[in-house]
Amino acid sequence: MNQHPAGQDGSGSSLTDGLRSSKKAWLKAGEGVGSLRKGVSTALTQLEEGQSGLGAPSGCLSAEAQRSVFSSWKRYTRAVSGRCGSLQEVLEKVGHEQLKTDESVRAEVESLKLSYQDTEAVGGSGAGKGR
Repeated sequence: MNQHPAGQDGSGSSLTDGLRSSKKAWLKAGEGVGSLRKGVSTALTQLEEGQSGLGAPSGCLSAEAQRSVFSSWKRYTRAVSGRCGSLQEVLEKVGHEQLKTDESVRAEVESLKLSYQDTEAVGGSGAGKGR
């Protein structure tokens, strides 16, 4: 975003340190993140549909493991959907000029980072570890 008045060309764009920022680009980015959220929602629905026929695990280790994996992915996809929704709101606020300065945009993004901190990976070894 920028800290200077919009340019005189009527585009809603302005120039800050040689960078252009347009309302349309911010809104399009928000729309793109919103479409990701829809995809995540579709994936969650498909996961739930696949889970519905499993029934109670009743001592079957593979069924219990599958249910555990499903629960984990359900939590994860809900968190991703929430993160997408929050980011979409920030991008659209910038596009609608509700966030007008670099500092206000930065503060909103930092707030998202705190709200949606990633957890450490489990299992496997990361790139470069143990080599």
